[in-house]
Amino acid sequence: MSITLNHTIVPARDKVAAARFFAEIFGLEFRGTQGHFAPVQVNAELTLDFDDAEQFEPHHYAFLVSDEEFDVIFGRVRAAGLDYYAEPGGRGKGEINHRRGGRGVYFADPNGHLYELMTRA
Repeated sequence: MSITLNHTIVPARDKVAAARFFAEIFGLEFRGTQGHFAPVQVNAELTLDFDDAEQFEPHHYAFLVSDEEFDVIFGRVRAAGLDYYAEPGGRGKGEINHRRGGRGVYFADPNGHLYELMTRA
């Protein structure tokens, strides 16, 4: 049996704004709300379902991307004026890491969720 993560719920103070932010930075399409959620299709197997919540703990979402995708997404991060870090926890501000011969970077969304881009798993 092959196990594939199909979707996960991402809590946000404003689900539509959070979905739009994520879609814009990652170069994905936000097609509006569907039922209770504001979903963003990440790939054929995964959807992030943004949902309104008054209180929540920030989460960490890590994405393995190609070198080309890294360049494009990281360019959007910088163009948006977002702070980014080489390490989680705010270490290495304004830097990226080069783990396993690849590149990686961390940045937060307006809800405090930490997004990680990495080119090597």
